[in-house]
Amino acid sequence: MKRNSILTASLAALMVLVMASCTSYKNVPYIQNSQEVDLAMATSLYDARIMPKDILQITVNCPEDETAAMIFNLTIQADPTGNTNGVGQRLSSQRSLQQYLVSNEGTIDFPMLGEISVGGRTKTELEAYIASRIYPQFLNRKPIVTVTMANYKVAVLGEVTRAGVYTATNGKLNIFEALAMAGDMTIYGKRDCVKIIREDAQGRKTINEVDLNDANVIASPFYQLQQNDVVYVTPNKTKAKNSGIGTETSLWFTSVSIIISVASLLYNILK
Repeated sequence: MKRNSILTASLAALMVLVMASCTSYKNVPYIQNSQEVDLAMATSLYDARIMPKDILQITVNCPEDETAAMIFNLTIQADPTGNTNGVGQRLSSQRSLQQYLVSNEGTIDFPMLGEISVGGRTKTELEAYIASRIYPQFLNRKPIVTVTMANYKVAVLGEVTRAGVYTATNGKLNIFEALAMAGDMTIYGKRDCVKIIREDAQGRKTINEVDLNDANVIASPFYQLQQNDVVYVTPNKTKAKNSGIGTETSLWFTSVSIIISVASLLYNILK
């Protein structure tokens, strides 16, 4: 009877350890219910909208009228200080396209057109708008206008491998891409409680939580990050207690081995 009680207690302890291990694992993988998500909710292409303090680079091209198009492509000298190389010779300096800082009112001052409203427009919308203002008033052919956001960046911090500020050269960035740039979450990050701090065009800030364990995150309005978003990965309780999942796993296996050894020893003694 005593032998059976010892074996039962040992098996119960083993089951508790195994279940604890499984429970911890459930919090680790991303997008766990991928078969349940409605992909139709995430079919639209994302196009960022221009906001105050964005920096825009705007190029106007018109092969049939290159000379006239040049008036819209202002350039600045890369080294306006006129530095020399120490022997009186000026260093060669390249010229780069003028960039435009969007005002708090959502406007820029563009050559020939003066002050124009750009806030709230997408890149595509602004390209079409500028082209419509230039042709046919200033050019005889419809120009090709290219708008680029020069400072489309997000900050990623908290439980990630490489916290920092990351720039998206293609004008869009989703939350998984941002985490990949930061080297992914550490094992201590809470996948079901990632905070995104977002500021709108009026300066209002919101703190929003997303669950990366849930595949429905791809239909969330916070899946695609906006320029200047801050992504904060919250540490889990294990991190707060200064003990890691890897260490706990080792302790579990060690404990299981000890329990099995003790149970085997007692069984042999008492049989």
